Amino acid sequence: MRKSRLPQLLTVGAAALLAGCSMIPKYERPAAPIAAEWPASSWMAESAQAPAGASPVAATAPTVPAADIEWQSFFSDPKLRQLLEAALRNNRDLRIAVLNIEQARAQFQIRRADQFPTVNAGLTGSRQPGSNGNGNGNITSTYTGGLLVTSYELDFFGRVASLKEAALAQYLATEEGRKTTQISLIAAVANTYLSLLADEELLRITQQTLATREESFKLSKLRFDNGVTSELDFRQAESLTEAARVSLAQLVRQRALDQNALTLLLGQPLTGELAVALPAGKGLADAPMMVDVPAGLPSDLLTRRPDIRQAERQLLAANADIGAARAAFFPRISLTASAGSASSHLSGLFKSGSYGWTLAPQLLLPIFDAGRNRAGLDAANAGRDIAVAQYEKSIQTAFREVSDALAGRATLGEQLRAQQAQANAEATRFKLADLRYQNGVASYLDLLDAQRSLFAAQQAVVQTRLAQLQSQVTLYKTLGGGWKEPAASATP
Repeated sequence: MRKSRLPQLLTVGAAALLAGCSMIPKYERPAAPIAAEWPASSWMAESAQAPAGASPVAATAPTVPAADIEWQSFFSDPKLRQLLEAALRNNRDLRIAVLNIEQARAQFQIRRADQFPTVNAGLTGSRQPGSNGNGNGNITSTYTGGLLVTSYELDFFGRVASLKEAALAQYLATEEGRKTTQISLIAAVANTYLSLLADEELLRITQQTLATREESFKLSKLRFDNGVTSELDFRQAESLTEAARVSLAQLVRQRALDQNALTLLLGQPLTGELAVALPAGKGLADAPMMVDVPAGLPSDLLTRRPDIRQAERQLLAANADIGAARAAFFPRISLTASAGSASSHLSGLFKSGSYGWTLAPQLLLPIFDAGRNRAGLDAANAGRDIAVAQYEKSIQTAFREVSDALAGRATLGEQLRAQQAQANAEATRFKLADLRYQNGVASYLDLLDAQRSLFAAQQAVVQTRLAQLQSQVTLYKTLGGGWKEPAASATP
């Protein structure tokens, strides 16, 4: 008895061994096509040292990598955090990314189910004419009912397993894609909020400038009507006043556009509590400080940036597709089986003694397919090469983004200090020019030029401060910060 079962056990063991075969090439992570250090690190370190008298724009740099800093900790402005929470709940791009995960999970489950036989309950009946040998035809009836397994592939060469691995890698890639979408969303909301703060500050400056120019225009008109000054001075004052009105209209429009952009990012109208969270009467100088983050090493991007991990998952999926394409060259064994009741009469179905079963294995060996399998393998290899290039490009893009953000952090502080000093000098110059003009020492042209230069310098200060704050947000984003879930014990 044991000897008779030995060949069966050997057959089962061989089948199990073959089922473990895989045609997937061994994966080796491509070398990162970037430098080992950030560019111009020496002058960045020198520029990062703020000169005396410079106001800080960030808290002390922590030792925690950016990817491990929760956005709730990075952004200390409570109004901004309220807007971010609303965006994470209602933004449609993030919602689509989450649904893409569900779809990819379902596709993976389908591929995983292909590794197991599908059992169905079936009831069939057939009637066909026959011959009894005397030339007289009769009708033969056959009825069956029971459990059916149709075309179950015995995955000896790993084709189905390769397809499952590819689906798993794509599913994990969509998980990383969701994190990338969340990072981009958080950065976009923060930058738009900062833009609104800049709009409010520029509006305040422009309104003050317009009021000053209107007073100058009234005085110039009075002097012109009394013949004290020429029409040239009067028209110059009028031109500057209208230029301030143009700037004011542009800023009102820009603020409306920024609010519309924020509405889209939040996925809901700016009403109720969200309307209160909007900056009103506040400027960039009133914005709370953000945590400064360490740059780390370029190699850290490979594990910290979700978009790079997403590209690597897609590379793994393309690598698994090669295994499925290779397995197509080998025999494909499928099994069809049934077990249940069979009878020539429908009334006799499921009666005692009507039990029956069938087993129909099938082996298909490709001989001639007009190059279909070869083309499939070539396409899979090309797809892997494309995925490698995309993976390397994602690394290079990340390296460039971080380098740009570091360059901004190293230079914008000094630029802001210099422009603030220039604005202070222009303010003093305007006061002196106005005093000299009132005493008849300087011409009205000198006063208008000082007024114009002061307005431009004040605008430049706001724009530079905005660029500096947005550069901090961008650095946090490019280093992979913004997707880490808060700890369970964290308080809002």
